[in-house]
Amino acid sequence: MNKYFLSILIIALAFNYSCNPKQEKDQQKKILLYPEKAKDMNIYEVNIRQYTPEGTIKAFIPHIDRLKNMGVDILWIMPVQPIGEKNRKEPLGSYYSIKDYTAINPNFGTLEDFNKLVKTAHENEMIVLLDWVANHTAYDHPWAEEHPEFYNLDSLGQLQSPVADWTDVADLNYENKDLHQAMINEMKWWITEADIDGFRCDMAGMVPNNFWDKAIDSLEATKDVFMLAEWEEPKIHDAGFDMSYGWELHHMLNDIANGKANADSVVAYLKKDAEKYDSTAFRMYFTTNHDENSWAGTVFERMGDAYQALAVLTATIPGMPLIYSGQEAGLDKRLPFFNKDSIDWSNLEYEDFYSQLLMLKKNNPALWNGAYGGNFTEINKEQNSSEILAFSRKKDNNEVLVILNLSDSIQSFKIDKRFTGITYQKASNSAMTVTFDDQQQPLAFDPWSYMILTKNSLNTK
Repeated sequence: MNKYFLSILIIALAFNYSCNPKQEKDQQKKILLYPEKAKDMNIYEVNIRQYTPEGTIKAFIPHIDRLKNMGVDILWIMPVQPIGEKNRKEPLGSYYSIKDYTAINPNFGTLEDFNKLVKTAHENEMIVLLDWVANHTAYDHPWAEEHPEFYNLDSLGQLQSPVADWTDVADLNYENKDLHQAMINEMKWWITEADIDGFRCDMAGMVPNNFWDKAIDSLEATKDVFMLAEWEEPKIHDAGFDMSYGWELHHMLNDIANGKANADSVVAYLKKDAEKYDSTAFRMYFTTNHDENSWAGTVFERMGDAYQALAVLTATIPGMPLIYSGQEAGLDKRLPFFNKDSIDWSNLEYEDFYSQLLMLKKNNPALWNGAYGGNFTEINKEQNSSEILAFSRKKDNNEVLVILNLSDSIQSFKIDKRFTGITYQKASNSAMTVTFDDQQQPLAFDPWSYMILTKNSLNTK
């Protein structure tokens, strides 16, 4: 092709583009990437084995429509790969003992079933994270025979577990750089073959950051992904993770329910957390998850009558709230970790409660995640008990006030003068309003009760 003809072609293409308003408009649209794309999202953990009597991917899929209606944005799927047989714990073994990274546990179904799960989630505007176990494999993973150099071996040259009690898994050696690329290839397979949207990474801090940095860069070159680290150190975000666990707050919530901590403890924690973590780092908060349910007890065992107030807390402070399989059905039993059981879905008694919390977050920018939401500001601490947690979060024209009685006794609360004369809507019923005045008597809060108020300054006098 001569230079003259090429010049004419370029001019023609440029003219065609300039005469195509729709194409030009599309080009001007801002493409949202993670974490911004998840600024108003929540997360729901799916335990495939225990979710249904069948314990299969196919049996779970019909629940996606219900979860969408409940307001769920992110599905975190616990590991679905084949489970090791060597050194297996109890009949079915641990999900986190991976025998083959790029396969589906036949007890759960097929890759076709998993692809349908992802497709159905995407059709319902949800994203899917797969639980990823990078720190260790099952003892009978093919690498054990083909690449023993991938493992930390004992003095006799044998595989060994990373933790004494984890007798069913073998510790990987990330000083071996060939392992890095091998693991990245396994992760990328799920993006190219199943179109997942990211990973929840098990015990992420036990794997060096130089691997995660390389892995996340490589994954991002394939698809924009959302990355959740099961770890609680600021440095994990330096490697590219979007969100990390709020374990310390979770244990504090258990202590609050048992009278060992109070509202002051929460305020001190949030202040410390804001100083440690950059505002772009999302933090995940929860009242339970698969580990807590199986090993520490249900929310009812650990938190008793406090569980709803504490769930409200996790959904309204800066951070992303997690809901575990069955919480909306009042899961009141410990699901065994190495055996089959089933969640009873006959009574979704808490579905409306969680749906309202998720919608509250979605509809109020003040409650959005990380830097995209409003700052936590404690209200009128000097005049109120250390058992009352009252705070405001404000973003632009939107404000949310939350008042919680974090005790098993009646507490009174006096509002700060700067909130008087303003009309707020009750989050539980937007038709009901509350206006505080200077002469107002302190409000009485029953044990473990709460009030959530919202305001949009554009349409509130």
